[in-house]
Amino acid sequence: MATSPPFPTYPPGPDGLVLRHPHWWQRRWVRYGALITLLALSGLVILALVRRQTGTEGFLVGLGLAVLPVPWLVAAFRWLDRVAPGPWRNLVFAFAWGACAAALIAIVANSFATRWIATATADPASADTLGATVIAPIVEESAKAAAVLLVFLFRRRDFTGIVDGVVIAGITATGFAFTENILYLGTAFGTDQLSGGRGIASVTAATFFVRIVMSPFAHPLFTTLTGIGFGAAALSAERQHARRVLTPLGGLLLAMSMHAFWNGSSTFGEFGFFAVYGGFMVPVFGLLTWLAIWTRQRELRTVRAELPAYVLAGWLGPAEPFALGSMRARRAARDYARHHAGRPAAQAVAQYEAYATSLASLRHRGRKGKGGADFVVRERELLDELWKRRESARPALEYAARATAPAPVHWAPQFGYPAVPYPAYHPYRS
Repeated sequence: MATSPPFPTYPPGPDGLVLRHPHWWQRRWVRYGALITLLALSGLVILALVRRQTGTEGFLVGLGLAVLPVPWLVAAFRWLDRVAPGPWRNLVFAFAWGACAAALIAIVANSFATRWIATATADPASADTLGATVIAPIVEESAKAAAVLLVFLFRRRDFTGIVDGVVIAGITATGFAFTENILYLGTAFGTDQLSGGRGIASVTAATFFVRIVMSPFAHPLFTTLTGIGFGAAALSAERQHARRVLTPLGGLLLAMSMHAFWNGSSTFGEFGFFAVYGGFMVPVFGLLTWLAIWTRQRELRTVRAELPAYVLAGWLGPAEPFALGSMRARRAARDYARHHAGRPAAQAVAQYEAYATSLASLRHRGRKGKGGADFVVRERELLDELWKRRESARPALEYAARATAPAPVHWAPQFGYPAVPYPAYHPYRS
């Protein structure tokens, strides 16, 4: 019979230690309340500013057109995050920050800087060009990067690698682009109302084609460079202080540079925009998409490589590393649970898959000396979450492994471990 893993040991506290309650400003509900209030106020202010500039009718037209790419972009980032999905609250925060706080910072700072440059140089045309190619990339990418930084600092357990950085950064930029597109499309509609533009020759149609059809991925593309930098920092060991600081800064500088290059493409001649779009933006988009998908596949390989150790200890069934390392098998397990035990069982299987992926990632970092001081405690927490869901997950994963395996396989020897019976007791007990 397999022996259960030992309890983590906790060092005794010093004698006479008095536990103190956190100050009122350190309480969770206070932080959540302050954040929600900040985002709500930013949303109201940005709504008033955009509506004043576009008018009510222009705002509604811009809103209706700007929302079109949002579901597709959010779905794409959620698909990328499917191996170890982060909590929805992080994504809601990221989108709200981009659409409200970051957009407000950008509008106020860009307007102030452009007016100051125009006044200082007495050349409004050059001020607009300088504002678009220099000021806007710095301000906007910094404002969007703040959301990634906040999740990195305060939701560290949900931020474990490059995919997490790409997803948080991409969702933040999607929210920012949504608000910006309302402004641009609403303003274009107002211009058409004054000039009488109609049909495909209208400014609204041209703006819609460039921003919604051709380049809905532009802002997410820029900011994912920042996300990759933070993801690389998350993969670094705690003692690698320079790397943990320099990689996010490097990603942010790349995002600003790419943004500036894109904004300045209109100054490169008659076909400068199309040259930059076809020769630079599309290839970089393809490269980053490949990198994100490759990173996702690497997560699955890590699951298959690290989880067999828990098979030997009796925490997991012999077939589970294979099933958890295959997206097809994971989907089959959820479908099996939903068909035989209903939606709650399918949700339990999905949670089991996410916790198992986090466990594999934690063990992988630990073997490389990057597990952190709370490695043992975190490992125990994840194992506990898996054990709570084993009754729903284990039969579903066994079925999925059999259904998706290319040929009959005896699971345990495949991974180099002897066949291990499931523990008939709770492993926390001696």
